[in-house]
Amino acid sequence: MSSVVFDIETLALPLDAFDEIQQEYLLKFADTDEKRELELQKLNLSALTAQIIAIGMINPESMGGKVFFQSDKKEKFLSEDNKVEFISGDEKEILQLFWDTIQHYDRYITFNGRSFDNPFLMMRSALAGVVPTKNLMPYRYDAKEHCDLLEQLTFYGVTRKYNLDFYCKAFGIKSPKSEGITGLDLGPLYREGNFHKIAEYCIGDVIATAKLFKQWNEFLNIKN
Repeated sequence: MSSVVFDIETLALPLDAFDEIQQEYLLKFADTDEKRELELQKLNLSALTAQIIAIGMINPESMGGKVFFQSDKKEKFLSEDNKVEFISGDEKEILQLFWDTIQHYDRYITFNGRSFDNPFLMMRSALAGVVPTKNLMPYRYDAKEHCDLLEQLTFYGVTRKYNLDFYCKAFGIKSPKSEGITGLDLGPLYREGNFHKIAEYCIGDVIATAKLFKQWNEFLNIKN
């Protein structure tokens, strides 16, 4: 069975991308500066208020893959170890590249994908006019098509949820946060035009997820 791990990075659209009525709706509970800042941060988490700025994909067997990322210029280059290809484009273009790639895999692996990445990808594709090549929201309780590691490691919500950083450290995997960049840095990096760092951050999450998948598959994926 061919498998691929993927992860997305998202960034809120500028507030002025919405009309006055939409802005009022989005900030209707923001009656203090602190609450306003919190509401603005939440915009990063909805496909109706944020865009996808990077999509990373890795084959967990070969650890080779691709990163599709937004940039202010057309680029294509390889990682230092020649295992990962980086390709830039606008949001619609990187979504099309994602769907063109994932259709060749039998199983896809995510961390919290069912609650975030998968519906986000499908909705942003619909908004961009891109037709999906695969259903990213299949039957929940079968990891043969979609293995959401957060659901698997919590036994479908029976135990406490931890973030990817915590699970990686618990299993002795290098955390993607060890390079000093977090999701909160994506906005400044994007505005500065530091698109390569965003792409590298994205593939770091994917590599960590692939290694976590291997631990789950060997020790927790009971075959009988």
